[in-house]
Amino acid sequence: MSARKPDTLGGRAAIVGIGATEFSKDSGRSELKLAVEAVQAALDDAGLAPADVDGLVTFTMDTSPEITVAQACGIGDLTFFSRVHYGGGAACATVQQAALAVATGVAEVVVCYRAFNERSGRRFGSGIQHREPSAEGAALGWSLPFGLLTPASWVAMAAQRYLYAYGLTPEVFGHVAVTDRRHAATNPAAYFHGKPITLAEHAASRWIVEPLRLLDCCQETDGGQAIVVTSVERARDLPRPPAVITAAAQGAGRGQEQMTSFYRDDLTGLPEMGVVAGQLWRGSGLTPADIDVAILYDHFTPFVLMQLEEFGFCGRGEAAGFVAEGALPLNTHGGQLGEAYLHGMNGIAEAVRQIRGSSVNQVPGAARTLVTAGTGVPTSGLLLGADG
Repeated sequence: MSARKPDTLGGRAAIVGIGATEFSKDSGRSELKLAVEAVQAALDDAGLAPADVDGLVTFTMDTSPEITVAQACGIGDLTFFSRVHYGGGAACATVQQAALAVATGVAEVVVCYRAFNERSGRRFGSGIQHREPSAEGAALGWSLPFGLLTPASWVAMAAQRYLYAYGLTPEVFGHVAVTDRRHAATNPAAYFHGKPITLAEHAASRWIVEPLRLLDCCQETDGGQAIVVTSVERARDLPRPPAVITAAAQGAGRGQEQMTSFYRDDLTGLPEMGVVAGQLWRGSGLTPADIDVAILYDHFTPFVLMQLEEFGFCGRGEAAGFVAEGALPLNTHGGQLGEAYLHGMNGIAEAVRQIRGSSVNQVPGAARTLVTAGTGVPTSGLLLGADG
């Protein structure tokens, strides 16, 4: 989608199946097994068989290759396979890739998947332990020697500037954490099911990297999630109401780095998500007022506030108050803070449930959902809508 004019992808593909494993801290099985379970569950949900699949999309960070997943699931020939870079920023882009393949006839049924043992195996929160020489590593080299070794430390730099610029205190981040955990508390699939928190509990949680507290940081999860995409025409013959891909976009801002874009003119926003927002609104013809539910990537609470501002739901520096007012249903599954950290793929599944009317925290009449992927890195987003 051009940053200057709308594209023609919207309305040509739909999500017809979602499937996941349980979300845990120790899955007790391989990441490949998790991927296979999620893909099979998504196909069952869609009313499709492995033989119907001719495309697979995942993340560059995934350890389960497309051809291996195809073999393990009983999928036959593949005419399309793809991987998207930049960690959590890839989530919505996997669906965009699938939609592009379907819309152009390159594939008929594409499954997007993500599976990892991110708690019992490699824990991203442990930060940089070792890195092979690369251009990306050179960029990180400007920050790592000074102690900025973890995702929390990278985000804390921007979060501190945000607070300073708008005369705020770290307590404002608590509105996001409380909202997510409130929804997780009523979601049986969420790790923090039955465990809401208060603003006071957020403010009392220990510092991780100031101004981020423990309850500002997403959890670490073992699990898998898969999404099935096909044409809108075929979707109408399948058992579940389709979630039509109204618009899809990727975005990287000027001076973009991976989590360490500290040399931009302004650290109080997320230009990469601004690029995505512009494309989604332009491609769909929708505005913030048209959105019924927002599923915003919440690896760290400050970046949820900045996303709301980039999308124009509120003015700069006003997002905490906007969340506190509850004007927009936000992360109704509990988000990555409350449900599970699956690099944003579980958020896409929740957006589909809202369109279907099957969410445990269903928003009455939800017909348009916004979903975003990881921020601080090149990212992506989706607008999903009801058919017709």
